[in-house]
Amino acid sequence: MRLISWNLAGMRAAIKKGLFDFMETDNADIYCFQEVKARSDQVPLIECPDGYHKFWNPAAKAGYSGVATFTKMEPKSVIIGDRDNDWDDEGRVIITKFDEFTLLNVYFPNGQRDLGRLNFKMKFYDYFLQYIDDLRDRGEKVIFCGDVNTAHSEIDLARPKDNIKTSGFLPIERAWMNKLVAHNWTDTYRIKNKDKIEYSWWSQRSGARPRNVGWRIDYFFIDSALKSKITDAFILPDVMGSDHCPVGIEINI
Repeated sequence: MRLISWNLAGMRAAIKKGLFDFMETDNADIYCFQEVKARSDQVPLIECPDGYHKFWNPAAKAGYSGVATFTKMEPKSVIIGDRDNDWDDEGRVIITKFDEFTLLNVYFPNGQRDLGRLNFKMKFYDYFLQYIDDLRDRGEKVIFCGDVNTAHSEIDLARPKDNIKTSGFLPIERAWMNKLVAHNWTDTYRIKNKDKIEYSWWSQRSGARPRNVGWRIDYFFIDSALKSKITDAFILPDVMGSDHCPVGIEINI
């Protein structure tokens, strides 16, 4: 199975920039989109490739946040975060459960440049880790993906020393990533690309993308017990349409 995660920075804008053409060529089994910034009835889906079940969790605030999962396989159940959990009222989580695995599509909060939402971000992080640990303890095979909004290690951003006080690379945020790994959750990209330097997000200021001054903040994580099932993990930096690019995995389940 091929799974893709992509922060679109607005689905309507991404469609105009070729999102559906990319999907037609890429032909993944599941797409997890973050920051869709729209309800389903606001998005022109007429040219979307056929064969996908579509699930939405839009934010209450217009033009903000929101996630959507498009899947060829019909889930046995779907949890829309803002309806079923008190930890998501901004359209940040969709959980699709299949016989083979449970998939969480997540748009994690941004701590903001002035750190004004750092406490909210860290609270979300802590609740989320407890949630996925509990899923695993109940015997579910868990995969989660999305814009985590933190670069884990120095290899994961172009200018680590310049960003040590920037949300997205703060010691407290990176410590949570370390805790995630300590709880036996595995960054799939590093299974297949141990020392490779690639990024998934570039600032829209100062021509960062052409100069590849980026950050790797979009991930697929799995329970470490599933590591042997990953056949490929990749980033698609040449795919345009957002300030992020798609990331993905191929997995035998």
